[in-house]
Amino acid sequence: MREFLSKYGLIAVLIAVPAYHGISDLASDGDLTRLGNNLIAGVSNGAIWALIALGYTLVYGIIELINFAHGEIFMIGSFVAFGLWGTLGLALTTGPLGLVGGLFVSLLVAMVASGTLNVMIERVAYRPLRGAPKLAPLITAVGVSFILQNVGILWLGGSQKGVPDLLRQGDVVFSVVGLNFSRGDLMAVGVTIPLVILLTAFINRSRLGKAMRATAQDPEAARLMGINVDTTISLTFLLGGLLAGAAGLIYALYQTQVWFFQGFTAGLIAFTAAVMGGIGNLKGAVIGGLIIGVIQQVSDDRIGNEWTPAVVFAYLVVIMIFRPQGLIGEETREAG
Repeated sequence: MREFLSKYGLIAVLIAVPAYHGISDLASDGDLTRLGNNLIAGVSNGAIWALIALGYTLVYGIIELINFAHGEIFMIGSFVAFGLWGTLGLALTTGPLGLVGGLFVSLLVAMVASGTLNVMIERVAYRPLRGAPKLAPLITAVGVSFILQNVGILWLGGSQKGVPDLLRQGDVVFSVVGLNFSRGDLMAVGVTIPLVILLTAFINRSRLGKAMRATAQDPEAARLMGINVDTTISLTFLLGGLLAGAAGLIYALYQTQVWFFQGFTAGLIAFTAAVMGGIGNLKGAVIGGLIIGVIQQVSDDRIGNEWTPAVVFAYLVVIMIFRPQGLIGEETREAG
């Protein structure tokens, strides 16, 4: 009975708000166009949160550390991409071929910069504390977060910087039964899906991916089997940083602004997504990110953006009550 209530009660919670507004739209407008556009925008926003959430869940799955500096890694990715656009001369007048090529180069550089920085942080700040009480690396992560925020202030200042709308992201590419798909929506989803597929294939099929799964399950047994655990952990931080860098570029294009504090806000949302989906579970991180994106968009449009954080965390609390392990819970080494 408890499992039944947990499963179907959770489904009822997830669909309650969209269902309510869908019924309201049908009663007032006679169609679901407004709700459909909310869902489309929510999924594109959620794709960004999903990429960041994957970094949290990858690291936690390996060493059970909440890397609170991960949001700032994402911020650095945005800053690198923004800086490169000026260096490469990308502007609203740039031709389609040059724009695509420049953005692709920027994506690769932002990913490599964020991934490399994440590996350096693991090597310098976290690895020496590998055997220390878990509070020590947690506090260190918070300290690294503040350091990177100040790096952001020194880099671009303390105010928000406008980013050229290179993609004209609000332009509608096509419409289906009244549902509008903008350039920004297609870009966010079009970059996220291949990266998630590549990450999943790498972890499930490659030798290094198998080493990561073995380390996550039992680090000491993995070491005895000849796996270099330190290298595997560094690889995990590299992958998380790569995804954060990609998210940083998408965010800059989608929001057309960057600033030093964006990592804190985005990191908190992405961490919530990882917990909601089931910390340590890749599918859960993606699902959690998409759900939060939809909740935010519906709340912004129907209730008001000042209430959106309260709505998001209310959902998190209810989901944790029904399923403390998250939507796709995974038993950790501590619980096992």
